[in-house]
Amino acid sequence: MMPDLAMLYAVTEATWPPAATEVLGPVTLREGRGGGKRVSAATASGPVTAQDIARAEAAMRARGELPLFQVRAGEGGLDAILEARGYRVVDPVTVLVAPVAALTGERPPRLTTFAVWEPLEIMREIWAEGGIGPARIAVMERVTGPKTGLFARHADQPAGVGFAAIHGDVAMVHALEVRVGHRRAGVGRLMMVQAALWAEAQGAAYIAVLCTQGNEAANGLYAAMGFCVAGTYHYRAKE
Repeated sequence: MMPDLAMLYAVTEATWPPAATEVLGPVTLREGRGGGKRVSAATASGPVTAQDIARAEAAMRARGELPLFQVRAGEGGLDAILEARGYRVVDPVTVLVAPVAALTGERPPRLTTFAVWEPLEIMREIWAEGGIGPARIAVMERVTGPKTGLFARHADQPAGVGFAAIHGDVAMVHALEVRVGHRRAGVGRLMMVQAALWAEAQGAAYIAVLCTQGNEAANGLYAAMGFCVAGTYHYRAKE
């Protein structure tokens, strides 16, 4: 049975983990150390009040951070409180999932894609070109379960990178980046196939990915590859 949205939220946390967490009543704070919104945003574990939000805000500001929350499916109450307190919506995200077997019917051409860990220096360079620097590499290094880097070549040149990790029987792909000169050449698709082949070898049954709703090209790619929308989440931020 396909993993449900709650499971995929857990997979996201395990395969792209914060440096630390702190629980304040129904709110969980995250220490991201520069690793991006996903590892820095607070979340709610149940119903919250305006007082709960105010206490979390104060804690985030005391750490020198602007208040940031991740709002998941079914959290309309949290969303309404944040909106009333002046939070704006940032980066709506779609959670997509597919059976690994849906992607492993093909094999990338020889010497075009690789599963590599630790990351090669050229992989770090390509990530850096896309704004994925050492703080996000540190997120990858924190993952304790099965994980790998993805590396692609196109036209005999380094062309793309990504990261995949497994929690339960689900592999999730993060930080997929294709160099500008190699886009629209199928590099992203081949890296997703490579991720699925790696996941299959590790015993995973499903593969998942997160995609901002504004990224039409990537969402189109995943739909064409057989991914289904499992759900969504968004962030709310306050200056």
